[in-house]
Amino acid sequence: MFKRFALVLAVLTAILFPVPAAFAQGSLGDTYSGEELVNTGSAFFGSVAQGLASLIERSVSQFGLPNGYILGEDAGGALFAGARYGQGTLYTRNAGEIPVFWQGPSLGFDVGGDGSKSMMLVYNLSQIQEIYGRFAGVDGSAYIIGGLGMTVIKNRNIVLVPIRSGVGARLGFNVGYLKFTQEPTWNPF
Repeated sequence: MFKRFALVLAVLTAILFPVPAAFAQGSLGDTYSGEELVNTGSAFFGSVAQGLASLIERSVSQFGLPNGYILGEDAGGALFAGARYGQGTLYTRNAGEIPVFWQGPSLGFDVGGDGSKSMMLVYNLSQIQEIYGRFAGVDGSAYIIGGLGMTVIKNRNIVLVPIRSGVGARLGFNVGYLKFTQEPTWNPF
């Protein structure tokens, strides 16, 4: 029941803040095909390849082909108010590999903690500097041992679709943002 609720929240966020597929092709350069993303994600996540493929397919059907992606790890926890911290690498065809860090607060009916491997699909990125900022969205979680989930977060016309495969115990939904930076920091704001 809670998994469905979390999925409905993610879909509602995507519906309320859609990006037309015509604008999904960013000007940073070449895009990544769905097959390339599934192969990269499968190698990164391991055994959750079938669920990952369906989440990537859903994202590509709604937003088009991304012009970048981030592979990394993050951890978060909440007792109604929470925080998430992570680090990874942004991959683009033209600008190469760029290290990124993210952190952010959340507020809502959300209890528990989790650690995740994350693949974030990046849409409409025209310059690397545009990744550094706050991306707001709604997140939902419902798992006891582990799970796979997708959310949508936005900043202006740039859309990020975090896909996480996590372990931990987490239940609920929240509203928050992730702030992407060049250096790690403990301040989630």
